[in-house]
Amino acid sequence: MRIRTGVVAAVASIVLLAGCDWLPGRPLEADRPLRPSEVRDFARLWGENCAGCHGADGELGPATPLANPTYLAWVDDGTLKQMIAEGIPGMTMHAFAQRAGGWLVDEQIDDLVRQMRARWAKPLQGAAPPPFASAGTGDASRGHAVWTQRCGSCHDPGGSGSPHGGSVTDPTYLALVSDQALRTAVVAGRPDLGMPDWRGGAAATPLTAQEVGDVVAWMASHRGGGA
Repeated sequence: MRIRTGVVAAVASIVLLAGCDWLPGRPLEADRPLRPSEVRDFARLWGENCAGCHGADGELGPATPLANPTYLAWVDDGTLKQMIAEGIPGMTMHAFAQRAGGWLVDEQIDDLVRQMRARWAKPLQGAAPPPFASAGTGDASRGHAVWTQRCGSCHDPGGSGSPHGGSVTDPTYLALVSDQALRTAVVAGRPDLGMPDWRGGAAATPLTAQEVGDVVAWMASHRGGGA
């Protein structure tokens, strides 16, 4: 009799516990919050991880505007994923991949790159851009001549800035950017701020790879107080 009573009580407990899944107010499985590694929504991924530096809509932030079609046509997926995953040494871009100390899984990084291209990429028209990475060292003296001709009207011939363009010789600015970031600004431009890319607009002649390298060398030379 005791055994039968115990079995009945156990069955009743199981039924009651199972019945809790249908109690009013209990969230459905679809309503349960996602783990951070499960988030796949681009707006949320971008807003929580990228918007603070690259802008809410991929532009008008302090860092490279990723909604720039020229930039997206210039950089390949592997490089983008590497920069997101591992960060950029010497800059404020830190690593986001879990394997590098961040909090995003590889699938989320893949989603970010895929959606950036789907939303913001366009085919690049006209001349092919210089290589993403510099193949050698530029010449600062030649770079100053190119700078004066092509960039000085907005940024001042000496690079100290004007109402139309910021200073590129300011030590604080140069301490925050790598040579590759300077190269990116010259090649991809800042269309969100009215700065043209390496082609310089419809009436200009595109800068050559050597001229880009020379201009970058001239800007970088001011880290050590050079002229």
